[in-house]
Amino acid sequence: MMRHTIQKFPINGWMISRNFSLSATMCDNPKPKTGILMLNMGGPQTTDQVGDYLRRIMTDRDMMQLPFQDTLGPFIAKRRTSEVQKKYQEIGGGSPILKWTKLQGELMCKKLDQLSPETAPHKSYVGFRYVDPFTEDTIKQIEADGPERVVIFSQYPQYSCATSGSSFNSIYTHFNGQKPKSSIKWSMIDRWPTHQLLVKTFAERIKEKLVEFDENDRKDVILLFSAHSLPLKSVRRGDPYPNEVGATVNAVMAELDYCNPYSLVWQSKVGPLPWLEPFTDDAIKMYVAKGKKHFILVPIAFVNEHIETLHELDIEYCKDLAKEIRAEKILRAAAPNDHPIFIDAISDIVNKHLKSDQRVNPKFLTRCPHCVSEKCHKSKKFFKELCEASVNLSI
Repeated sequence: MMRHTIQKFPINGWMISRNFSLSATMCDNPKPKTGILMLNMGGPQTTDQVGDYLRRIMTDRDMMQLPFQDTLGPFIAKRRTSEVQKKYQEIGGGSPILKWTKLQGELMCKKLDQLSPETAPHKSYVGFRYVDPFTEDTIKQIEADGPERVVIFSQYPQYSCATSGSSFNSIYTHFNGQKPKSSIKWSMIDRWPTHQLLVKTFAERIKEKLVEFDENDRKDVILLFSAHSLPLKSVRRGDPYPNEVGATVNAVMAELDYCNPYSLVWQSKVGPLPWLEPFTDDAIKMYVAKGKKHFILVPIAFVNEHIETLHELDIEYCKDLAKEIRAEKILRAAAPNDHPIFIDAISDIVNKHLKSDQRVNPKFLTRCPHCVSEKCHKSKKFFKELCEASVNLSI
């Protein structure tokens, strides 16, 4: 019989047990009754994965639309690979997003087993869009495990057709638009931009950084809530993302009693088309030109660290840009990661969902006003049938 080495170690106050001989979250535990499929874009764990990762992004028409995309997308990806590989080398050689997502899932399931024993044991699964573990491969593993119910849980708090939508469409594509033959009951959580504990997590992360400023300067620190930008073409189509990000920002500032000046800014523009502005770096430059000296960058649309926080915000803006424009102090609030309040947040979201009769959000089933995508139409119809088929079935 194979033996497994289990080690315990503390992370931010949590005592985590890890089985280092197997990769599954519940490898030695009973068959899961409830699976939670955590969807995200993902990130390359090594620099060797960067090229394929970029190619998948650049050829995904849910993420972006390019002329002659099947040809131009791979060309752009190849051109950018070397540059992006250098960035990953500067943050340790790869993205930590898989590590954080796994840890978040483990802590969430441990809490869910206590909150909802009737749906236990719970097991988390990671499904990435552009890098291993791919969502379609993870679904095969879920079906092999055979839980009674699966909750598809988007790890993008704010919904966008380019991110959440693309991840859900990959599930639609995997099943070829046909309801799976297994007896698994499916449901989905597609967005959660103003959940009280998510909001409180961001507020706590901001407070952690505010105390690092001199008391005389603290009230003048500008909070720049930075989110991944979106092409204006998508905004005009009716993508809900900008409104939902704005709702999160307003809720966080209300939690902080509007203690500081703040603004919503946008980062990570790709390509020549116009995107949502003001861009994060431009905003910093303009504020410094107006005499402002102190800033906290808040990654308001990200739940864990990855290239856009660790390199773009930390290195390019907090370090390099600050030196270039002589900003006195630019700090960056940590992503939620394994903050205990955030673990409470995602546990509460899933727990309430499991106890609700609603299997799919009506907002998700509503297409953008100017949507003309036949794939979008078919995908939403698929999820309606997939999830509503189990409305009257209990675990």
